[in-house]
Amino acid sequence: MNPPRVRIRAPPDRAHTRSEDLHHALDVSTLEIAISAGTALACGLMIGTERERSHVSTALPGGVRTYALLGVAGLVTAAIDPWVVAAGLLIVGALVVVGYLRTSRTDIGATSEVAGLVTYALGALAWTEPALAAGSAVAVTVVLASKQRLHRFVRDVVSETELEDALKFFVAAFVVLPLLPSGAIGPYGVLDARRIWTIVVVLTGVNAAGYIATRALGAGRGLAVTGLAGGFISASATTGAMALRARVPAVRREALAAALLASVSTMVQLAGMMVIAYPPLLIPMLPTITVGIGVLLISAWWSTRGEAEQDAESTAIDGETEPSATPEKGRLFAIVPALILAVLLTVATLVARWGVDVFGASGIVGAAGLAGLADAHAGALAAATVLREGAVSTSVTIVAIGAALFTNTVVKVVLAFVGGGFDIGRRYTVLMLIPIAAVAATLTVTARVLA
Repeated sequence: MNPPRVRIRAPPDRAHTRSEDLHHALDVSTLEIAISAGTALACGLMIGTERERSHVSTALPGGVRTYALLGVAGLVTAAIDPWVVAAGLLIVGALVVVGYLRTSRTDIGATSEVAGLVTYALGALAWTEPALAAGSAVAVTVVLASKQRLHRFVRDVVSETELEDALKFFVAAFVVLPLLPSGAIGPYGVLDARRIWTIVVVLTGVNAAGYIATRALGAGRGLAVTGLAGGFISASATTGAMALRARVPAVRREALAAALLASVSTMVQLAGMMVIAYPPLLIPMLPTITVGIGVLLISAWWSTRGEAEQDAESTAIDGETEPSATPEKGRLFAIVPALILAVLLTVATLVARWGVDVFGASGIVGAAGLAGLADAHAGALAAATVLREGAVSTSVTIVAIGAALFTNTVVKVVLAFVGGGFDIGRRYTVLMLIPIAAVAATLTVTARVLA
């Protein structure tokens, strides 16, 4: 029997392999250069087109071709050496000054000249980061094309108070926050100044977004938008305001729906706070948050079904004029409420940790419930912080968060009775029964699964 024949494979041609690798590297390098060059040219064309179209009747230091060449010039200098980029920037700056002197008699603005410098810089950036350069060019073009809208917004829409509030928020977020120490401090070692202030910044930022939405859309777009946006500012206050509005039978259903949507904002904020305070807790809380938002939306939709009650004599209540559809105008960012929220979060966390030491697991549930009377997020944060320190289990933490949500809902029900009277309070309570039951059932199931 003949032995099997073994085929011996010849060794690869090393020179041929190196040649193929070199060609492949050259192909990749050529493609990257082409992408960078195309990006630099596109950035210049995009910005130049906008500048030329916006200066049809006025003098312009350069047209679309000039801006395109500036982008390419930035790319070429970046390909040579970073010092050449700096030298090119000086030359472009000198040309920009000459162009401004030539056109300043008819157009005193310097936007086009600055746009030229930006185009040169974006061209240089395209050599190493073409995607970032392209995105930045789009953003620059949008800003340039929004001249009239931006000027009208700054001069006519934004008030002096709102500008001051925006500055305060920027200081709180970008000056105070980085300076705060990070790490456990204080009694029980459960306080983290930076984490607490981060939550304050996030919540007030969300509140500011709701305020801006209310200012931009107004009540003319519907009470639903007002209720949802107002809920980010203060869900409890919005519930009371919508209950007052519901005294008018013609909009009773819509106002009650808006009050329910304010609680949707509470659930959305709760999810965001979990991400900041203790991200692993978001996963077991996600079913409850999802169910709560879904059932609240269904209840809000159900409350608007059917024809709204009409009553020609109901446009005034006790001889008074009809209440306003929009909740009382608040502030974009107020430093005092932010500080109060920080103190409330700190106290709630300390009380919860103390309650665990003295009363065991039931202590955190009671502490979270008490904090929920003022703010649902304070009780939730206290429970999440104690869980992060390992003092209680996840199941007990979920029960504590449920206690905070329940007591906060009780406050909203009381405000509904105070603002709208017995009939409106009763209607709001009935509409909230199913969401309360759904959230409680989901929390119970989740806690038992994790126990």
